[in-house]
Amino acid sequence: MSHSVPPQRDPSTLRSARWFAPDDQRSFGHRSRLKQMGFGEADFQARPCIGILNTWSDMNNCHTHFRDRAEEVKRGVWQAGGFPVEIPVMSMSESFMKPTSMYYRNLLALEVEETMRCYPLDGVVLMGGCDKTVPALIMGTTSANLPSIFMPAGPMLKGCWRGEALGSGTDMWRYWAERQAGNLCEEGWHELEDGIARSPGHCMTMGTASTMTALAETLGLCLPGSTSIPAVHSTHARMAAACGRRIVDLVWKNLTPRKLLTEDAFHNAIVADMALGGSTNAIIHLIAMAGRAGIRLTLEQFDDLSQKVEVLANIRPCGEYLMEDFYDAGGLRALLLRVKDQLRLHCLTVSGRTLGENIEGAEVYHEDVIRPLDRPVSAAGGTFVLRGNLAPDGAVMKPTAAEPHLLRHRGPAAVFSDYTDLKKRIHDPSLALTPDHIIVLQHAGPIGAPGIPEWGMLPIPDYLLKQGIRDMLRISDARMSGTSYGACVLHVAPESAIGGPLALVRDGDEIEVDVSRRLLHLHVSDEELAARRSQWKPRETRYRRGYAQLYEQQITQAPEGCDFRFLHHGPDLPEPDIY
Repeated sequence: MSHSVPPQRDPSTLRSARWFAPDDQRSFGHRSRLKQMGFGEADFQARPCIGILNTWSDMNNCHTHFRDRAEEVKRGVWQAGGFPVEIPVMSMSESFMKPTSMYYRNLLALEVEETMRCYPLDGVVLMGGCDKTVPALIMGTTSANLPSIFMPAGPMLKGCWRGEALGSGTDMWRYWAERQAGNLCEEGWHELEDGIARSPGHCMTMGTASTMTALAETLGLCLPGSTSIPAVHSTHARMAAACGRRIVDLVWKNLTPRKLLTEDAFHNAIVADMALGGSTNAIIHLIAMAGRAGIRLTLEQFDDLSQKVEVLANIRPCGEYLMEDFYDAGGLRALLLRVKDQLRLHCLTVSGRTLGENIEGAEVYHEDVIRPLDRPVSAAGGTFVLRGNLAPDGAVMKPTAAEPHLLRHRGPAAVFSDYTDLKKRIHDPSLALTPDHIIVLQHAGPIGAPGIPEWGMLPIPDYLLKQGIRDMLRISDARMSGTSYGACVLHVAPESAIGGPLALVRDGDEIEVDVSRRLLHLHVSDEELAARRSQWKPRETRYRRGYAQLYEQQITQAPEGCDFRFLHHGPDLPEPDIY
């Protein structure tokens, strides 16, 4: 990990110098207030001012170690000759925020961008890890475009229950099905609750957090190998200090995010996503992140690479192992080395070296965790894109998480108008659902829910669970937790709330899914669909003010990244006046 290098810029050109250097009344005020906090001029004059954007809070279980890590980052900044300032930004807890942390991703991105603009910062360390925190921080810093480095939270340690290793999320869903089927007693369920999340850090399955931090590293925004380190390892603390040292170097070199986030870098991220068997959420986030850099990603790019890149990470929910095993097996650097022929290795990273140089010398130490190319977990990538008259703008599916017999299926629809309706009726035996039925949920998209929550792993009726059924085809305009599994077709676009074809589906309609043909088709005539459309009316808006109204007016659809239109890439904003 890189140490400090001599300055390559005149300190008077630092952005913070506009606040601290002039001999005028305003700068007198800035300097005197720093001295009020106990800092002397030697602490901040002619030194890069480094913002440590910390997403810690008492409501964010993934980031409980960030108080300590912030101090370690500061230590590294001081060592490299910088001036560290810790600034709290919105803490988005995947577990506790409702209706979903995704609803607030763009709000954090906006806060990050404006925090970087309004304060005298020359560069930032982004402290994140919990699901939507990662893309939010990267989206904001890309728009602000000051030198930045991402410090990942790291995965928690393995869970354990009665001698069995547990993966957060994945095994919760699995054992909840057994509880609903009557196969797990209350005592066992509560023992699971005590053992499934035993340390700080984000989910240790290949959920959205593990996926997005790995993709941040592949994009070049993290120190090489940093995203695989478990949160409580001493190596993680040393990595945090190294991030502090490195950001000072990045400021002197003026290496900004948009110099790293090229089309080739995003190609590499998609390759990594497929090889990891990553979360379906990565598609939405990568599209939004690329958009902030002025790069347009399409669903076809993801699907094209899914047909060329094998799944090599044998990690739950698609595989057997957990992130702690992945780290011990060689981590992300080793996995990327396995797929290097698919990567564009010339891409520059925050290490100052190329991606190819970063992964050089990596080794795989456990070939069942990181599989060789001739023995993949799956011969095709982790996420496929489906289209048809039910999803003209696309939908996504993770075939490796589904039972194989459901990858080609035709059956009758059982339609639920929204999540409240689903919860009320899904277990009603009078519906007489069979394993051949396809469960359809409407009004679960960006506007309809709102926030496109992780409702897409729709529950299976408990009377079918008791018959031994563990998977059914399920279709919605919602997302699915990256830790979850099942034959779930997600992100159907356009969403039902704006009149997408999903809004027109009725009970008993025949739906066909054929993953090999990338097909999602509603077997209803065009004439009948036109008649239904003529009768369809959008729901009256629920939001008359505030963030909710802004969200409804500005949010884009899933294939566009669910970003706010007014935050899309455009001319840089002028620097704030100092007066």
